[in-house]
Amino acid sequence: MSAPEPRSDGERLQKVLAAAGVASRRVSEQLIAAGRVTVNGQVVDELGSRIDPAVDKVAVDGTAVQLDVDKRYVMLNKPTGVVSTMKDERGRPDLREFTADYEERLFNVGRLDAETSGLLVLTNDGALAERMMHPRHKMKKVYHITLDQPVTKAHMEAIGEGLDLEDGPAPVNWVQYLHPDKKKEVGLEIVMGRNRVVRRIFEHLGYTVKKLDRVYLGGLTKKDLPRGWWRHLNEREIIMLKHF
Repeated sequence: MSAPEPRSDGERLQKVLAAAGVASRRVSEQLIAAGRVTVNGQVVDELGSRIDPAVDKVAVDGTAVQLDVDKRYVMLNKPTGVVSTMKDERGRPDLREFTADYEERLFNVGRLDAETSGLLVLTNDGALAERMMHPRHKMKKVYHITLDQPVTKAHMEAIGEGLDLEDGPAPVNWVQYLHPDKKKEVGLEIVMGRNRVVRRIFEHLGYTVKKLDRVYLGGLTKKDLPRGWWRHLNEREIIMLKHF
């Protein structure tokens, strides 16, 4: 099969691959040079090649690449009092205030209840959202919890071993005190996504959750992102989410 007719216009292939979250630009160049990238069904192995993302069909190792340049990936440090929906039927504060500047319709990946703060991902990439939420991918989530009373060592061990709640087992990856001298503050990592499961783990043992904050989601952290602020995910973060 002959090589595709080279374009004099359009965008460089390695730049398009990087923007689509396939790999960094440098690694994308390596993929091209290795003959692992096809354009419209034909191998393209020259780094200067240009394509039109709106027209050309690109695949890596036979897997089609989503080239929609209008994909948006936003990280939000959700404040308390905001419900995780784009339009709340009861008129409560919702996520629209954080997406009003976008022409594209963004939606949240997963949920946090109104009184839980922390990391949410907002996107219009349905394939990524489905992948992140599917149980088989076991996306890790870390929460910082403040309780109404110190958590006993015995209860910490019970949580670590996994409790049986009314809707089934509630395994955790790990649980620990955030500070040796502050037993009311606990960190916990889970992969399940059942409704209010972190709150219910502690309520099951007689505690009341005073504060609940998600600080880690699928490799993302909210470091340096103040409460109520949002930012676009960078190229490395998009690649990580697509391959976690």
